[in-house]
Amino acid sequence: MTPGLRIIPLGGAAEIGKNCTVVEQGEDIVIIDCGLSFPNEEQYGVDIIVPDFTYLVENRDRIRGLFLTHAHEDHVGALPYFLRQLNVPIYATEFTHAMIRQKLEEKTDVHSLDLRTLKPGDKVACGQLSVEPIRVTHSIPDTMAMAVRTSFGIVLFTADFKLDFTPIDGKKTDMSRLAALADEGVLVLLSDSTNVDRPGWSPSEREVSGAYQKFFSTAPGRILITMFASNIHRMQQAFDVALATGRKVAVAGRRMENTIDVCSRYGHLRVPTGVRIRLDDIGNYRPEQLVILTTGSQGEPMSALVQMSREEYGRMKVLPGDTILYSARPIPGNEAAIWRTVNRLFRLGAVVIYENAGAPIHVSGHAYQEELKTMINLTSPFYLAPVHGEPRHQHQYLEFARKMGYPEHRLFSMADGLPLCFDEERAWLGEPVPSGRMLVDNGGQPGVPDEIMRDRTNLANEGLVMVIAKLDIEKGELVEDLELDTKGLFASEKELANILSVVQSELQRWPRADLQDAGLVRSSISDEMRRHLSRRLKLRPIIVPVVIEV
Repeated sequence: MTPGLRIIPLGGAAEIGKNCTVVEQGEDIVIIDCGLSFPNEEQYGVDIIVPDFTYLVENRDRIRGLFLTHAHEDHVGALPYFLRQLNVPIYATEFTHAMIRQKLEEKTDVHSLDLRTLKPGDKVACGQLSVEPIRVTHSIPDTMAMAVRTSFGIVLFTADFKLDFTPIDGKKTDMSRLAALADEGVLVLLSDSTNVDRPGWSPSEREVSGAYQKFFSTAPGRILITMFASNIHRMQQAFDVALATGRKVAVAGRRMENTIDVCSRYGHLRVPTGVRIRLDDIGNYRPEQLVILTTGSQGEPMSALVQMSREEYGRMKVLPGDTILYSARPIPGNEAAIWRTVNRLFRLGAVVIYENAGAPIHVSGHAYQEELKTMINLTSPFYLAPVHGEPRHQHQYLEFARKMGYPEHRLFSMADGLPLCFDEERAWLGEPVPSGRMLVDNGGQPGVPDEIMRDRTNLANEGLVMVIAKLDIEKGELVEDLELDTKGLFASEKELANILSVVQSELQRWPRADLQDAGLVRSSISDEMRRHLSRRLKLRPIIVPVVIEV
């Protein structure tokens, strides 16, 4: 009997970001992607979030390879943390390898890694499994769907995709190859579902050129464009339109500069001769001659545009009369930081364009409804399991799949850690495996525990109370009155003094032997302060008791 098949998302199911999926049959495992996600505003001090790799560590001897669909952070950003625990063959296109190499070099010894290059049409044997990359169109070059061949049929990951028939680089989704997979037999389609709530077809990336042409031709001063540092096709349009309108292009932001250098080297970006200038040289040109590409579209605190908005960026300042184009869509959770930046830019006298003003300054790299349906019709999968979407996206995707005639037993809403299992006759959701998230601190330290996050939340919401007690341990008595210090606590000084007095009175009634136990005094102060603050003031700050033995 053929060993069963399991598909296990460790990230990217019922969420956007942190994409990492296991396909296993018998003794063989392949992994598709290894991405990160970003914290929300309540996750204080957290820089990024990566998958919990416990299941993979426990099954390290079965892993035959990690396959990367493309170089976006939500698909590759967790690699440095994965590689701290596991060193397996990493398969990606030459361009994707080039994009991830710089980040890996900051965290690990790249020469010790097993990096293998693949291209569309390759078929990589992985024990009982094999993997074939298939070109799809997205907002970064060399994005690949992954067809994993198993004994039960093909497990097809669409990756992030759209059906753009006029892509900037001319490389369209390989629809004929996807259709050929249908003849071979697609067992299950794991489809991007990010834009399932958008009817029709996504606009072509090429439409952004029209918007750029409009603003480059009419803006009276400098134009600043903020976008994802990985949006190569958007950058190409900015360079091309700048050439056509007589403007020069400078770049602000180290990551964007590095991306442009890598893409130029591999032929994915063509910078017209004489158009790009150094940021330090912009003072040599009139404002109406300049375009500046800058990082900061998601309100990242240390990005170039955000520093400019705070007047902290040493290399240039935002000037009255500047036009700033937000050529990106906010990632959920980043909205507040983005609007703060936009408001600061307006206060500096800039005109900020953050919505399509008669022409699209941003189009999505993800498929709309009709493209998602076309992918289903092209590949004719037996089962459907939408990924790269929140529960609302999964629900909408499965709703239109039902309207397309799919019966309930062939539709699945996946969740992180919950295997989708197959045998020769059916599919079902199995017992969960170890999964979850690993929080990475701003200092780069992974594994911030939940209790630390609870303390940070309490500090932010309620503040901190420090109670200092001086004890003569030998005599078993308080030497002085209790002292109180607070941080971030909004409460009446009189009320706090009354509570402190009550706690002190309770301590003074204790037997001498109890007051000789510093640990008991410390825990009792904490308990009593917490109880009285909660009952009298409805506050729950962090209590820090300090016992000084004299």
